[in-house]
Amino acid sequence: MHFVRAKALLNRDNGMNVYRGCAHGCVYCDSRSRCYQFTHPFEDIEVKENAPELLEQILCSKRKKIMIGTGSMCDPYQPCETELCIVRKCLELIYAYGFGATVLTKSDRVLRDIDILTDINAKTKSVVQMSLTIADEELSHKLEPNVCTTMERYKALKAFQEAGVPTVVWMTPLLPFLTDTRENITAILDLCIDAGVKGIICWNIGMTLREGNREYYYQALDRHFPGLSQRYKEVYGNSYEVISSNNRELIHLFNERCERYGILHTPDDCFAYLHEFPGFEEQLKLF
Repeated sequence: MHFVRAKALLNRDNGMNVYRGCAHGCVYCDSRSRCYQFTHPFEDIEVKENAPELLEQILCSKRKKIMIGTGSMCDPYQPCETELCIVRKCLELIYAYGFGATVLTKSDRVLRDIDILTDINAKTKSVVQMSLTIADEELSHKLEPNVCTTMERYKALKAFQEAGVPTVVWMTPLLPFLTDTRENITAILDLCIDAGVKGIICWNIGMTLREGNREYYYQALDRHFPGLSQRYKEVYGNSYEVISSNNRELIHLFNERCERYGILHTPDDCFAYLHEFPGFEEQLKLF
C-alpha cells in the first residue's frame, strides 16, 4: 500500500476510484490489463489520501445533484479501507451535500456502511452493486481467493434488501469451461431473485482477455486446471471477447428468468437506473 495526493477524482461518468489496484486476487480481473497503465504492482494498493477533500470541492461546485459512483475500476472495499475509512468519509460527504451514491464491490465489507447508505437512500438514492458469478464455493475460493464467497455476498444483498436499499448484481464474467453452465447461471439467478435485486448486468456468457490479464489468467488455469489454458488458446486464440459456446442457450435462460421476475436485465436499462438521480416527486415518496 502506498499513498498519493491525487489531482483529480471524478471521471466523466461521475465515478471515482479511491483505490487503484486490488488485493482480492481474482484470476480473471480485466483491471490488470496493460492498457490501464499501472506503474506499480497491482497488489500494491495506491491510496488517494486526499479523495474526501477533492470530493467536497466537487460537491460544493456542482449546481445539479447527481449520482456519484465508486468501484468501476478497482473495488472500493479493499482490506485497508477497514482502517482508512476513506470511502466511508466520501459517503458521509455525499449524504451531507444531498447527492446520490452507488458502490460496486464484491466484498461484504460494504455492510460496515449500511447505515450511511440507508441514510443516503432515505434522502436521495443509493444503490449497492455486487458481483456474483460463481455459485460453487470451492471454485469461488480458487478463482477469487482473497475475497468473501458468493454466499457471503448474497447475505450482504439480503441485508440491504431488509434495509430498503436497492441492489444491482454484476453477473460477469462467466468463464468458458468453468462457470458457463446452466447449473451455475440458475443458481446465481435464484440468489438474485431471493435477494430482490433491481437489476442484473450481463452482456453475454463469456469474458474478456487482453494483454496483461490474459497471462495472469492462464497462469492461474495452469495451477488449478492443467491443460485448460491450452484449450483456450486453441478455441479463442488472442481474441478480446471470449464467448461461451453455450451463450445462446444461457442468455435465453437469463432473459426469461429476469423478465418473469421483473428484473432489469439489459445493460442500457441497468446503467440508466444507476445514473438516474431521483426527481422531486420521487424524493417526496421517500418521506
